[in-house]
This record gives sequence, C-alpha cells and structure tokens, in this order.
Amino acid sequence: MKKNLRAEVRGMARKAKEVSHQLAQLSTDIKNKALFEMADSLEQSRELLIKENDKDLSGGEKVRLSAPMIDRLRLTRTVIQGMSEGLREVAHLPDPVGKVLKIWKRPNGLMVGKMRIPIGVIGMIYESRPDVTADAAGLCLKSGNSVILRGGREAFRSNQAIGQILQKALVKLGIPREAVQIFPHIEREAIREMLQLEDEIDLIIPRGGEELIRFVATHSKIPVIKHYKGVCHIFVDESVDLGMATRICLNAKVQRPGVCNAMETLLVHRKVAGRFLPKIAAAMRKEKVELRGCPQTKKILSDIKEAREEDWSQEYLDLILSIKVVSGIDEAIEHITSYGSSHTESILTSDYENAQRFLREVNSSCVLVNASTRFNDGFELGLGAEIGISTSKLHAFGPMGLEELTTTKFIVYGEGQIRE
Repeated sequence: MKKNLRAEVRGMARKAKEVSHQLAQLSTDIKNKALFEMADSLEQSRELLIKENDKDLSGGEKVRLSAPMIDRLRLTRTVIQGMSEGLREVAHLPDPVGKVLKIWKRPNGLMVGKMRIPIGVIGMIYESRPDVTADAAGLCLKSGNSVILRGGREAFRSNQAIGQILQKALVKLGIPREAVQIFPHIEREAIREMLQLEDEIDLIIPRGGEELIRFVATHSKIPVIKHYKGVCHIFVDESVDLGMATRICLNAKVQRPGVCNAMETLLVHRKVAGRFLPKIAAAMRKEKVELRGCPQTKKILSDIKEAREEDWSQEYLDLILSIKVVSGIDEAIEHITSYGSSHTESILTSDYENAQRFLREVNSSCVLVNASTRFNDGFELGLGAEIGISTSKLHAFGPMGLEELTTTKFIVYGEGQIRE
C-alpha cells in the first residue's frame, strides 16, 4: 500500500476517535436538530443526487451489474424521500445514550446500575445501496458514535455526494464534519488497513454479499458484526388459509427479490401440498419466478426444475424459488436448522401450539407467524432506520437500530464504602 494512502486511512480513524468523545456528550436536542437538517438537505439536493447516481448507474451497466444490484444502486425521488423520512424517524426515537437500564442495592449500601453509552467509532463497509449512507450516518449520530463509511465502487459518486451533504448539515449545527466520514478511495488495500486499526475503531459492520463479509471477517482485528447471507424460509402448515398463504408467499418472494429478507425456500405441509402448490405456482409464474422443487413437489408440479442439494442453502437474490414438501413441523424445523442462515423464517398456520413451537425452536434473528419475511427490517419493526441485520449473536441479533449501537457500563453510587 502506498504510504500516503495508509497515512490517510489512519488519519481518518484518529479524527473519528477524537470526535467520538465530543459526540458522546451531545444533547438529544442538538442531535435531533442535526438529523432534521440532514433530512432537509437531502431533499433540497435531490437533483444533484440523481445526477451523480446516474453516473454510477451508467458505470454499473457498463460492467453488467445484475438487475438486483442495479435496483439496489438506483436513487429515485422516492428513495431519496425515504432517506429523509428515515432520518426524521430516528430523530423522533428515544435517545438511548445515558439511559439507566436498572439499579440495585448491595448489602453494603452501594447502589449499582447499568447505563447505556455509545460504542465509540463504527466502521461500515457496504455494497451498492447508497441509501445506507444516510441510514448509517443518522443512526450513528443519534447513538453518539462517529462513523467511517466505505461504500462500494459501484456507488462511489452517489455516496460521496450524500456524505458531503450530510457533513454540511452537521457543521451548521456546530458538529464536526469528521463525525461522518466517507471513504474517498475504492482500493481494497485501504479496507485492509482500516481493518487493522483496533486502537481507533471499535466495531466493523459489513453489509453486502457473502464474499465481502467473509473477507472482512477474515482480515479484521476489530470485532465484526456478521451477516453472511439470508436463506429465508416460509413453512405453510396444514391448518392455514390458503388465500392468505398465497398472498404472503408471493409478497415474500417477489416484492423485492434482491434483498436479504426475501423468501428463498418454501416448505409446504404434505397434507395441503396438492391444493396449495398449483395455486402458489400459478401466482409465482405470473411474476416470472423460476421454481425448483423436491421429488414430491415435482409430482404435483411436473414441469418445474428439480431442486439440487445446493439449492437448499442458496441465497438467490433473484426470481428463483426452491420448494420442498415436508411431513410436518418437525421436518420443517429440521430443514431450517440444516440449511438456514439464522436470518428470517415464518410459519403460516392457525394452530396455536405449532406457532409457539416454531417461535421457540427456530433459532433465527427474526421469526414470524402469519406474516411475510420482508418485515425483518429495522423500519418495519419500529426501530427507525437500521444499520444492518446481524445473524451472529454477539453483541446484537437481528436488525440493528439505536440500542444495538450502544453498549453498557456499570455505574456505582457510594457513601464512603471501602472494601474489607
């Protein structure tokens, strides 16, 4: 790596650490005013953002990015409006910083409690979606963290434009621009350097494809929030309204197939397979979904492709769906345990006991009853925006909102006690 590039990366991290101490002391009022200013600034710069994004889209088309990647990359007026609304939503959320979770009295009279505090410096490495830049900046600001954002080369111009707009908004409120820093380089060597800075950066959050996340996890000296892929399942139980099941499954697969909470595998109870599979197949075919099924599925849907072993653990991120007929809830849970990625699973049922079993026994970050997997999302779950979804259990599991960007420290009140 060039010496000047190494020095620049280290300089960004040092500034982020210096600023993090100031951010931890900001009042809720100042943070909220900054979030509203950031939201307004994005809306006022809509035409600039679309112009810069068009350059990224043209570049993506030249290198033949997939349709789902282009979809993630595109900034429309609606997407920009959503970015602004997300920032305002974060402003309306309770500030977790300084909150005392609990307090108890010891026999010697000491009062012991736990208080929420910022993590410090967050490093985020992500692909394609430029709206993540605004989401991450807003969440980190409200939770009192400074953040270094490194987006993908395919969204470089969009991310730089968003970052500059957000920094100007921060400076208006007297907050250092270094609170939100956008990586100015696309070289992967710069990422390697960033991942070594354990004294300056407290947490790394990668967001993107499995290859990126495994690269970060392999090379980082800093704790990493992992989310390798989203192999999400829906189990259609025997006691279910098939009309409801069709609507939910169709939404989970086709509403936005290129995202991590889209359904990839459909498990169907054998007692309803004969009635349900033709119904859901017809609906999926209208949306141009390619179906792949187990031998039992192919007996009912004879013209579909046969699912191979590797299909059961595949995150397609496309209009492709694997289908398996199962004997009941036991086999459904066993299949999810064997092939799932701990991301999102749903059961469609009117059987209360089966619903409760599924909730207890399926060990994923979000488990739903009679709802689409697409709801595993910070905004949809009431967290405001999210910085990502963790499928590892330390220190967060599921969508990461404000509270997941804090940690806790012990606080102790005494009256002169000494340890004997």
